[in-house]
Amino acid sequence: MNSADSSLSTGLPGLDNVLQGIIAGDNIVWKVDGVENYQAFVDPFYRHALAQGRKVVYFRFASHKALIPEDAGAEIHYVAPSDGFELFITKVHDVIERNGRGGFYVFDSLSALALECYSDRMVGNFFMLTCPYLLKQGAVAYFAVLRNYHSFHAAAPIAETTQIFIDVYRYHGEFYIHPQKVFQRYSPTIHMLHIWRGDQFLPVTHSAVVAEVLTSVPWTGLESASYQVGVWNREFLHAEEVWEEYKRGECSSDKVAPIFQRLLRMAISREEKILRLAEQYLNLGDLLRIRKRMIGTGYIGGKSVGMLISRQIMKMKSPRWEKILEAHDSFYIASEVFYTYLVLNDCWWARKKQKDPSAYLDGAEEAQRRILQGHFPDYIIKRFENMLDYYGQSPIIVRSSSLLEDSYGNMFAGKYESVFCANQGSRAERLERFVQAVKTIYASSMGMEVISYRARRGNLEQDEQMALLVQRVSGARYGDLFYPQIAGVGLSYNPYAWSEIIKPEAGALRLVFGLGSRAVTRNNDDYARLVALNAPDRRPETGQDEIRRYSQRKVDVLNLKTNQLTSVLFSEAVEQSPGLMREFFAIPDEDLLKFSREMGKKETWTWLLSFQRLLDHEAFLNDMREMLKTLAEAYLHPVDIEFTVNFIRPDSYKINLLQCRPFQFKGGGAIKEPPAGLSRRNVVIEAQGAVIGESRADVINRIVYVDPDAYGRLPINERYSIARLIGKTTRPKEGEAPKITILIGPGRWGTTTPSLGIPVSFSEIDSVSILCEINAMREDLTPDISLGTHFFSSLVEMEILYFALFPEKEENFLNRAYLLAAPNRLTDIVPSSEPYAEAVKLIDLDETENHGDLRLYANTFTQKVVCYFEPE
Repeated sequence: MNSADSSLSTGLPGLDNVLQGIIAGDNIVWKVDGVENYQAFVDPFYRHALAQGRKVVYFRFASHKALIPEDAGAEIHYVAPSDGFELFITKVHDVIERNGRGGFYVFDSLSALALECYSDRMVGNFFMLTCPYLLKQGAVAYFAVLRNYHSFHAAAPIAETTQIFIDVYRYHGEFYIHPQKVFQRYSPTIHMLHIWRGDQFLPVTHSAVVAEVLTSVPWTGLESASYQVGVWNREFLHAEEVWEEYKRGECSSDKVAPIFQRLLRMAISREEKILRLAEQYLNLGDLLRIRKRMIGTGYIGGKSVGMLISRQIMKMKSPRWEKILEAHDSFYIASEVFYTYLVLNDCWWARKKQKDPSAYLDGAEEAQRRILQGHFPDYIIKRFENMLDYYGQSPIIVRSSSLLEDSYGNMFAGKYESVFCANQGSRAERLERFVQAVKTIYASSMGMEVISYRARRGNLEQDEQMALLVQRVSGARYGDLFYPQIAGVGLSYNPYAWSEIIKPEAGALRLVFGLGSRAVTRNNDDYARLVALNAPDRRPETGQDEIRRYSQRKVDVLNLKTNQLTSVLFSEAVEQSPGLMREFFAIPDEDLLKFSREMGKKETWTWLLSFQRLLDHEAFLNDMREMLKTLAEAYLHPVDIEFTVNFIRPDSYKINLLQCRPFQFKGGGAIKEPPAGLSRRNVVIEAQGAVIGESRADVINRIVYVDPDAYGRLPINERYSIARLIGKTTRPKEGEAPKITILIGPGRWGTTTPSLGIPVSFSEIDSVSILCEINAMREDLTPDISLGTHFFSSLVEMEILYFALFPEKEENFLNRAYLLAAPNRLTDIVPSSEPYAEAVKLIDLDETENHGDLRLYANTFTQKVVCYFEPE
């Protein structure tokens, strides 16, 4: 391997540092928007070489302004492409041969050759013959190509043959460079976007700035896209022609409309509600831009569609959202790639078997093994490489975007994998990790959990094609860590109205510091900040001790040194993040600070992640309120979104709208009301009011019922025994699939006062799905229910639905006769529990005959819960 020569230079020491030095034989190709941008880099190059007494040779063949003046001291050779390709290249090579070893060469823009040769292929041929010749001579040469000017036939040979390939951007009067290829050299920042400031080229660490610069010029599409021929390609080529005619005013919208409709059904969706949204907020130009970022053919999937439509909704709402939203430059791996991969790796028949209700789990593990060990065809790998060259060393995330995800009436959120790629290392290493991420998500689509989930909901037969969404990770680099300052989930309807002051229709946010994986995946040992948008200062916690207990402690980050997603303590993240505005997200814990001082401790960490200054930022809160309201109105349905927020300055922030979907029932399936006219004998519970948590429609496997009368007669000490017993009933046995369990009991769950309820600890009931508090103990005692405020944050983190039952109120009903008469399996599960079998009933619905499925319908929007057996 050659090493950099300290005597060779671009004339820009900062650029030499980025490129890890210049090596004899380097051919450097600059992709520019205009020759004047190439000139900015040619000037220091030839001037430095001449100042060092080196020979500079300039080949002049284009009609653009000369790059080096005749009196500068360089050797200028005028060659004419019009003389013919063979004569032209022979003259160039003769000059190089006469000059011998070494030398500095500057060529006019190669794009000018395309006009003279009338062929992109011939431009590629010229470079493929000349670049190795210069390499052999140990020369250093500059070339330029115009962006969005050449086809694959010129672009690919040039990029593959040259030693260094650099994208140049001129944005808001400043130069940025993005090294796409630097042969035989590597550094942790070499493929990042850099800004030219004075003598330095500084890595741009904020994702918002990188995406804004890169999307400031049109994207021509993946370089290998021209390999894709056939019906699909012809449809889009025809659409491009018609769209250009329309923009020139040469045809009417009547000609555009049928083409637009056809492409929507080819790439966006086949669901009518989504198609209506797409028709309203996208146009043919948007679809053509999407196509340029697609790998493969077919659908881009629900998650991609939701992200794209929601961003367009906001931009059509007001032009100011163009400045607020972080630019996105995502790619889409279409559904056809998934099917092709299954076929090529002999996984198709296993997938077909998974549609059979009697054998859907047969061979699932073998199918996943084959997917993880399979291979992609070369043309797909080439497109993966093109995409990774675009992102450079920016972290990316590969997200599932199946057809059923994020659509109306389905809930596949969290069922498939999403994989973060820190995207560090050599090009080959980055490609290997990316391909493995894709395989991981493909394998998750055929996993036992997902297939069982679909089987329980009776949609094994539905066509669930797996597309992928590849996104730039939003955030910035802090030392060796990369993360966004804020990530979260936004709900246009707040299902967690823990206080009468909370207005559900105002919406809510779940905020975390760092990557959003902690906002979308609940943690039983850490907590997100829940914010009611009509009362952002109103916390569910009471007192400093609870605030401290229910604050976020750990932060998910990408460690760029280890190339991994990892969790660190907030204190560790701050220590490793120079320049972070800590005070903007955290506040000192005054009680702990005072205690530390009294104890003489100097090193105690006393900061709490409260997000208080963020929540005092009225502009930010107003933007989030407007976003959620606008999207819900457009969708004609409550929505939930995923987003990040990054402050470049305290008064300037960017919101990245990552995902939007209709706010759905947890548990999946269509939002289906209970049958009209249900008989009381089919209803187990009906409650109206005080429902807290995400709406859901599910099938209940187990009921644990504490009878209010029997419990109310127990002595206080035995009520603690009941609490411990309940903890044993909710723990799944080793190897047993988790059960959907509803826990029903009098008064407050988790109270410290047994006269007011059942003194369980949260860890004893954190595996249940639904928690019901009955406002009754015995005839002479009616305790206050908690309305979900007790260990509220834990309920939210574990996604437990809470509701209260008021037996004396209309539309509230408890079928106590059924609960007491049903077979009690308590002693089968906990043999020592016989003394308490009167007070505690454990009903396993999977073991009960003649009743069918016990269905739960819980609608937070209407504050209604019905637990019922489907009538025959």
